[in-house]
Amino acid sequence: MKHYDIVIAGGGMVGSSLALALAPLGLRVAIVEQVARAAGQQPSFDDRSTALSRSTQRMFEAVGIWDAVVAAATPITNIHVSDKGRFGFAHIDAAEQGVEALGYVVINRVLGAVLQESLESVDGLDVLCPARITAAKTDAEAATVSIEQDGATAEIRCRLLVAADGANSQVREMAGIGVNQVAYRQRAIIGNLLPEKPLRNRAFERFTDDGPLAVLPVAEGRAGFVWVVAERDADRVLALDDDAFLLELQQTFGHRLGALTRVGQRGSYPLSLSKAVRLTARRTVLVGNSAHGLHPAAAQGFNLGLRDVAALCDCIAEAGDPGAVDVLARYAEWRRSDQRKLVHFTDGLVRLFGDSRPPIPALRDAGMLAFDLVPGVRRMFAKHTMGLAGRLPRLSRGVPLA
Repeated sequence: MKHYDIVIAGGGMVGSSLALALAPLGLRVAIVEQVARAAGQQPSFDDRSTALSRSTQRMFEAVGIWDAVVAAATPITNIHVSDKGRFGFAHIDAAEQGVEALGYVVINRVLGAVLQESLESVDGLDVLCPARITAAKTDAEAATVSIEQDGATAEIRCRLLVAADGANSQVREMAGIGVNQVAYRQRAIIGNLLPEKPLRNRAFERFTDDGPLAVLPVAEGRAGFVWVVAERDADRVLALDDDAFLLELQQTFGHRLGALTRVGQRGSYPLSLSKAVRLTARRTVLVGNSAHGLHPAAAQGFNLGLRDVAALCDCIAEAGDPGAVDVLARYAEWRRSDQRKLVHFTDGLVRLFGDSRPPIPALRDAGMLAFDLVPGVRRMFAKHTMGLAGRLPRLSRGVPLA
């Protein structure tokens, strides 16, 4: 039976980032990933766009991959927020915050390629792929993990089992950790489009009664979009041909970028809020979407997952046993506040802008105008959206573990 210090269930963006971040600690680490890397079907590495926060940038700088990431990323220097059909609006500017960019937009497929290439040079890392975890049992000393690979089953032992296997985490279920979930009765339609006017590094968030529409700058003058629609309308919107789809999208977004001229392949996924009842079990810890699932309104899901990774790495770096009770307790306590605040913020944002009962829309407009007029409020909001609020782990401050 092979022994590891840490086994990571899931080789997507969060799991791969964790393996890379752990590299300086000299631990024996294994990633167990179900999807073959050569198949190009890893769901975490698709054509969706991800907004990377300032704290994520710092972490990628600390682990040595930021130069490769930023070469294919588009900076966001201004964020414009509006409420469809109403006068309220707000904006945040990078120059006012004293940074070169509020965040960066990267295609998941590109980020995945950078992560996978970087992992190839990590000493002490085994990537078991395609393989899946079929069972996990723990005792006081370690976790025993059953792996199915190439039609055969084997067992491995590890001092810590990390669940980075997504919203429907099998490891979380095996550990007996429940999850509280609320369906929003919305679906996110995602894709890329070509606007008539350049975005000039601006990101737009437009709220409607059915949900927000985010338009993000990506490479070659294109824009990535995340359009949240009511569940009842999703199939109809997805069935529209390109011209009809663009017309409806234009009516929702407006003409700030001129005509929306071309649209690529669209995809969709249902939206819900999920939060694990607890973040740890014996010899087991949750990170990323296995611990929490957010509405995309604030574009913070991946960034929150990487702050999980950074905090976990800090806790492990100072411990002799990565899966010891006190190590996991420290991680859970550290992450609880950040996760709670962001979950409540994104959920409150969705509910606030989805409520059209008087006088809520008028109060919303007044609040956005006040936000736009008070620099101190903007600075506080920007600090949170950049992932720089609260007690930050070393990696989130750009400090390498070793």
